[in-house]
Amino acid sequence: MLDREGFRPNVGIILLNGRNQVFWGKRLKTHSWQFPQGGIKHGETPEQAMFRELHEEVGLRPDHVQIIARTRDWLRYEVPEHYIRRESRGHYRGQKQIWFLLKLIGRDSDMNLRATDHPEFDAWRWNDYWVPLDVVIEFKRGVYEMALTELARFLPRAHSNNRYLRSGMRGHGGGPAHDPSQGQAEQGSGRVQVPANGDAVLAPEAPTAAPQVAAVPAVTPGSDSPGQ
Repeated sequence: MLDREGFRPNVGIILLNGRNQVFWGKRLKTHSWQFPQGGIKHGETPEQAMFRELHEEVGLRPDHVQIIARTRDWLRYEVPEHYIRRESRGHYRGQKQIWFLLKLIGRDSDMNLRATDHPEFDAWRWNDYWVPLDVVIEFKRGVYEMALTELARFLPRAHSNNRYLRSGMRGHGGGPAHDPSQGQAEQGSGRVQVPANGDAVLAPEAPTAAPQVAAVPAVTPGSDSPGQ
């Protein structure tokens, strides 16, 4: 479903923990990391689409989160032509998104990356609020900055060791240094495992050691498509 300008309606999700760190997911079998996002189906409101995508991609239910805020208007990004499927070229341009800021009121172990038969992510971690701007694929960087900047004023009061709150909010095009001690998932049980490097990964189906995940590698071409 595209609008007249060739943009697909979509929702983006910024999920916070108690330290105002954000959920950061690694797309299945790729080196691409991003926020949860997905298309709005015909007849859905943005909020309904957000809750559906939250369950499909992260395994969380509405009672696991609290809605803090959302962007007022659509935020758009264009997808470079070489990332677009051949059959969609010429009429598909990119995504227009409503972004939601959520707070996790459940536990890390409530997350389930295998909530559906078609998982989006195969690993996740907590990152400081502004870190995604430094590592997301370039054509999404602008919309990420707009969403993070608009929603930053709604951030709840966090623990005092949240460094970026002490240092001041990030302005356009800059920000404080990031504390390497942050961005780690807390130990949970059940459906996710947390190795020593702080990355949460899918629990293996056989009793083998959990794989280690590199610390947010660069994106390789071909990781984006009109579906995301």
